[in-house]
This record gives sequence, C-alpha cells and structure tokens, in this order.
Amino acid sequence: MLTARRLFVAMSCPRFLLLLLCLVLLPLATFAQQNDAAATQAAASDPAPAQPQIPEWRSTAGYRFQAIAQTTADLQNLAHAMNLRELCANRRVPDAFVRQQLDRFGRITGREEDCQTLLEY
Repeated sequence: MLTARRLFVAMSCPRFLLLLLCLVLLPLATFAQQNDAAATQAAASDPAPAQPQIPEWRSTAGYRFQAIAQTTADLQNLAHAMNLRELCANRRVPDAFVRQQLDRFGRITGREEDCQTLLEY
C-alpha cells in the first residue's frame, strides 16, 4: 500500500532527475553556443585555401578500395540512375518532368545527364 511518504518519494524522483539533467545540460549548451560563435568569427576572418594540402602520412594512394563514403555515394547514384532510366523508358511520363529530374541528378553528379549517360552507371 502506498503511503503519503512513498508517494512523495516516487513522484519527486523523476522531478529531481529532470532538474538535475537541466542543471547539467544548460551550462553545456551555453558553452557550445559560445564556441560556435567563436569558431564562426575565426572562420570568417581567415580566407579558405583553394585546395588544402594533404600531409604525407594521410595519403591513401596505395589503398586497394575506395572510402566507404565514396562507395555509398556511388551506390546511391546507381539507384537514382536506375529510377531515372525507368522514367526515360516510360512514355507516359511527360518529357518536361523527365528533363527536370535529369537536371537535378546532374547537379548531384556534377555532369550533364541525359537518358544515354544513365547507362554508364
């Protein structure tokens, strides 16, 4: 049976944890905002170099396989290209819509895309 004291303890425990969590996270959020503002000011004052120099110890020239991120991007482009090939083959889809989708895909890949270039994926 719940007594008044047990009920008070049971009700105050989540409140206490919530209060403790707020007291810990509030200074961290303020600190992060200050660091973001300082980083933004530093980035705005320093001109960005055109091409950063890669240190010799970080060279990946001898790697047999690409980075996972590049492989993921290639597979996503492949899936997108396959969907666009279906749009190209379907005569019920308006030409303007197909052209718009090809232009969007071209902005992603950085090259001019048409229904023939999709065969390269």
